[in-house]
Amino acid sequence: MLLNQINSPADLKKLTVSEMETLAAEIRAFLIEKLSKTGGHLAPNLGVVELTLALHYYYDSPKDKFIFDVGHQSYVHKILTGRKDRFDTLRKYKGLCGFVKMSESEHDVWEAGHSSTSLSAAMGMAIARDLKGETNKIVALIGDGALTGGMALEAMNHIGHEGKNLTVILNDNEMSIAPNVGALHNYLSKIRTDRHYNKVKEEFEHFLKKIPAIGGTLAKTAERLKDSLKYLVVSGVWFEELGFTYFGPVDGHNLNQLLDTLKQADKANGPVLIHVVTVKGKGYTPAEEDSQAWHGGGPYKIESGQFVKAVGPQMYTEVFGNTLIELAERDERIVAVTPAMPSGSGLLKFADKFPNRMIDVGIAEQHAATLCAALALEGMKPVFAVYSTFMQRAYDQIIHDICRQNTNVVFAIDRAGFVGADGETHQGVYDIAFMRSIPNMVLMMPKDENELRHMMKTAIDYDGGPIAVRYPRLNGVGVKMDDVLKPIPIGTWETVRDGEKFAIVAAGAPMLELAAQTAELLKPEGIQPRIVNARFLKPLDEQMLLELYEGGYHMLTLEEGALHGGFGSAVLEFYAERGLYDAKVKPIGIPDYFVEHGSPKEQRQEVGLTPERIVTELKSMLPRRRQRA
Repeated sequence: MLLNQINSPADLKKLTVSEMETLAAEIRAFLIEKLSKTGGHLAPNLGVVELTLALHYYYDSPKDKFIFDVGHQSYVHKILTGRKDRFDTLRKYKGLCGFVKMSESEHDVWEAGHSSTSLSAAMGMAIARDLKGETNKIVALIGDGALTGGMALEAMNHIGHEGKNLTVILNDNEMSIAPNVGALHNYLSKIRTDRHYNKVKEEFEHFLKKIPAIGGTLAKTAERLKDSLKYLVVSGVWFEELGFTYFGPVDGHNLNQLLDTLKQADKANGPVLIHVVTVKGKGYTPAEEDSQAWHGGGPYKIESGQFVKAVGPQMYTEVFGNTLIELAERDERIVAVTPAMPSGSGLLKFADKFPNRMIDVGIAEQHAATLCAALALEGMKPVFAVYSTFMQRAYDQIIHDICRQNTNVVFAIDRAGFVGADGETHQGVYDIAFMRSIPNMVLMMPKDENELRHMMKTAIDYDGGPIAVRYPRLNGVGVKMDDVLKPIPIGTWETVRDGEKFAIVAAGAPMLELAAQTAELLKPEGIQPRIVNARFLKPLDEQMLLELYEGGYHMLTLEEGALHGGFGSAVLEFYAERGLYDAKVKPIGIPDYFVEHGSPKEQRQEVGLTPERIVTELKSMLPRRRQRA
């Protein structure tokens, strides 16, 4: 196998184009086999095999820098840069990261897990290169879906204005995770269908230059005429108007075309954009037919294309989606808004049922947040369904447009807490800290899937301003669902297990399960802690907190969120504000560092969210006996 001979980009450069075509087939087979066991982003990587081969063949990495947008399509890059022998550990604890990781290789020069960052990073590196007097190439790869993100457009505007030498590879597969939406997507579709444009342009230039005596001069003075031809053939010519030299569309699975285009682009001055058209999931029929499902998933059976799924209760995401439909049938104000995540956020059924009340804005979280604020001001009840990690991107809009104006926006925050294999770029552990600090915000987290349903009812009925419910990327606990939905009184907790002397105040299902496990460990010692479901993270249940204080409880707060500024901090602040400095409170949560990929169980183990650690912490709160003199 050729793949066995490739351990660095230098090995790749020894091959012929024909041999690289064989290598491409071997890489696809390798990815399909390896990811069937580990899971991962199969479809995006199958789509960029030839493109990645061409880049490493033509350029000189790591001197020339490749900047991957998001980084989930970097598996082929990892294979070509000496990491193929570690693919059995992909996305596993202490194993190969599913995104670009600088600590793994000198060929990884930029880390990202969120969309639309590569162009800004490329511009920064190009400026630094020029200031240092260096001559290396800067190549940014970005998908057509990522162009719906405002940050990418901001960067394109700056790049075109400054005219720096850098190359942008636009990987156009008509998808982000879900099918792309918006005017830019329609524009790219128009370019894809006008494949004769470059041929017409080249023939026109060739014709001018062949005119005896005046051909060269005429070619120079015909620029305006040429521009008119561009507008005639491809309406807009948007990229060139922004200051880029445009090449394409190019068949992203034709190595000869790719290499020829890279060679042509290398001769241009200023920024270049190469429009590459690829097929997401290419080479594996199930992934080609449903690239949305195969964007990123778990293990699967290669022959049948069936994902290997654990049998269990509904996931919180599915419960959310079904409950939203139930509520929307009774309330015509409800509108679902998502930033390119209709499937991941559990809204596909909602979209089928209420197509006019389902708004997918593309990868544009900032726009989505402000859109929701305006919908609410006009009397609608927008439900902003978003992953915790992606909601971070709309922080300014949440403060400025939603909370400051006290608009009735509902946040459905999915992937709250540890997310497992996606790792540090996707952990949903910061939203408690940044959401609870914003005035007018109400923040909830359910103990189980049934309580999630009641919290959705609470959120829709609430007209006092913004309200959020956060839930994990997990299956529910399997409780019976109530037929009738009832709102929960704002700011109220509940005791789910009576006890004395100690109280474990836990936020969310995983932490309540941890509290229950801790209680079982303490049983043989005759210690029975009270377990409290702190279902409102803001506002707190002040009455119960005072009751716990007056009862002399040693309290331990549990949260699968950042410890600094989180729920435990809120409890400490509550007692400090009232001068109750002798309150016995120990917050337990995620310490001040980024937790990398692995299973949620391994991640909790790493940070000490374990029953054994909780037992130790509770016992340490007891007064120490004085030793006799």
